[in-house]
Amino acid sequence: MPSTYTQIYIHTVFTVKNRMCLIQKSWKDELYKYITGIVKTNKHKLIAINGMPDHIHILIGMKPHQSLSDLMQDIKGSSSKWINERKFLKYKFEWQQGYGAFSYSHSHLDKVVKYLQDQEIHHKKKTFNEELKRILTAYNVEFNEKYLFNLVED
Repeated sequence: MPSTYTQIYIHTVFTVKNRMCLIQKSWKDELYKYITGIVKTNKHKLIAINGMPDHIHILIGMKPHQSLSDLMQDIKGSSSKWINERKFLKYKFEWQQGYGAFSYSHSHLDKVVKYLQDQEIHHKKKTFNEELKRILTAYNVEFNEKYLFNLVED
């Protein structure tokens, strides 16, 4: 076969280490643009990005040339280095280990994009912990609550 054709949509979510609210409104848009650049440099398509001071959601149209774990390592590693080099904070910025990743069909993209765009509204009603548990349960992902919210050290 001369070409490969794929349509892979992945919604990822990851948090600031220890769930600290460190992503500030004054530089979050710059951070989102930087992460968009990482995704594009890796030849994927960033469909939507948004979050809260303690976590980020990204919806990506993935190409099969790179594993999701390699892309996430690049996004988290490069963006934390970028934040630290710009000295947005007085102390070292780090992302928490791990991430959530969930696949969607093309027909669900509008709903997922709306969900990402409405993060501030959504989190007035539900905490991040409630949100993540709901998503994991909906996807039948087994989890140990002891490790889910960084209740033990990495």
